[in-house]
Amino acid sequence: MEISKLILRIGFCVNLFILTGTMNAATESKEDHSSSKTQQATFGGGCFWCFDAIFKTEDGVKKVTSGYAGGKTSNPTYEQVCAGATGHAEVVQIEFDPAKVSYEQLLDLFWRAHDPTTLNRQGADHGTQYRSIILYHNEAQKQAAEKSKHKAAGQFKDPIVTEIISLKEFYSAEGYHQDYYKNNPRAPYCTMVIHPKLEKLKKH
Repeated sequence: MEISKLILRIGFCVNLFILTGTMNAATESKEDHSSSKTQQATFGGGCFWCFDAIFKTEDGVKKVTSGYAGGKTSNPTYEQVCAGATGHAEVVQIEFDPAKVSYEQLLDLFWRAHDPTTLNRQGADHGTQYRSIILYHNEAQKQAAEKSKHKAAGQFKDPIVTEIISLKEFYSAEGYHQDYYKNNPRAPYCTMVIHPKLEKLKKH
């Protein structure tokens, strides 16, 4: 009788150990999954080659994709966007870890990375496709963007013309536009425009 009780007790303990281990593993898996969640931000401020290189320097940014947004044409090509008839702007979509970098910090870099007071122009790049624009993904981002714009206004002598609108659709740009600075460091635009801007931001 005592032996039977002992066997039952051992069996109960073994099952409890297995169950506890399974629950812990499930909990850890859930925690790992939640901690790895990322968010997205979408900005435009001139040529997307610049923004791609700039935002990739920010700690916590996982991925930057160059593309088009803010217009009406579905699946636009680079040539169509450059023609100015699509309504789209050259933008970058940023995947970031909010545990390492906040949306507000990305907005701060956005204001420093370009001149938000020039309408449809950044340097030698002219056209609506080069306009300053923030495309928010949710209401929280909208409020943060508007608050940040109001705060940034004090840093410029001219009025900010940045457009703040809801993101409807993002279209990834052609493959040769992705990682452009990294893949073409000696190209004239990279050496004369992007590199100096990166150095300036680094000093700031």
